[in-house]
Amino acid sequence: MVTYPGNSQPGNASPLSPVAQEAAPPVLRTIQLSDLHDALKRGWEDFKAVPSHAIILCVVYPVVGLVLARAVMGYSVLPLLFPLAAGFALLGPFAALGLYELSRRREIGESASAWDALGVVWSPSFGSMLGLGTLLLALFVTWVATAQAIYVAAFGYEAAAEIPDFARRVLTTPQGWWLIVVGCGVGFLFALVALCISVISFPLMLDRHAGALEAMVTSMRVVGRNPGPMAAWGLIVALLLLVGSLPFFLGLAVVVPLLGHATWHLYRKVIMPDYGQRPRPPVRWERQSAAEFPVALFAWRRRKD
Repeated sequence: MVTYPGNSQPGNASPLSPVAQEAAPPVLRTIQLSDLHDALKRGWEDFKAVPSHAIILCVVYPVVGLVLARAVMGYSVLPLLFPLAAGFALLGPFAALGLYELSRRREIGESASAWDALGVVWSPSFGSMLGLGTLLLALFVTWVATAQAIYVAAFGYEAAAEIPDFARRVLTTPQGWWLIVVGCGVGFLFALVALCISVISFPLMLDRHAGALEAMVTSMRVVGRNPGPMAAWGLIVALLLLVGSLPFFLGLAVVVPLLGHATWHLYRKVIMPDYGQRPRPPVRWERQSAAEFPVALFAWRRRKD
């Protein structure tokens, strides 16, 4: 069980009433760069504790990466390979929902398995999570379309014949240098928007059942209060995703779970605990009888106590 400094209730603090819980916004903390290191360390501990579950949850990343890499070779979408890979960072906060749940359960001493990760679907705020996830998806699609437009502005609609030809265009021509500068600058703006609205939004919705708007506003408040550490966190995320993408995207099977778990612990560091929050009822699973066919085709079902 992970214990955080300051998580014990002070002697002069009284639990909030249900009405006060709804009215009081989350109380923010100021963090240091050392807190980022500690969040990554705790995230790595979570990953080591449930490595198979984390890899199963994130296997879509290397699979999609390999498919993209194979599909774009020799086709006009080759210039979009890097924007598509970089765009994973925009969708990562939503894709890591199950990882937040695993870290939450380990934190309070409960079992953490792949089935437990699916419990996030029954969170009261799951609809809000889907809403914010849809917004991030729209941001991702807009980024890819913008990257395509930037490439067309630099080189027109003529496609590169193969990877060496594409690399020569980008690295040895003035148009390619312009593409690198403008593309990276615009990509940075997209990444900044995603960081501001989602850095701790999903953990907040999972933990306190906040709405999407409240979660985004709180996330922006966190960034505004801790601009240096949050900028460093964004850089860490970008570098780790880059490293994970280099060996044919396979490294993302480790990098994404690590960042997902670490994000939960980062959330714990920047948001004061809610001492009056009522615990969420546990979600348990039981086998179904074969007599319940065809429902029994799904080997497990949720059970409420």
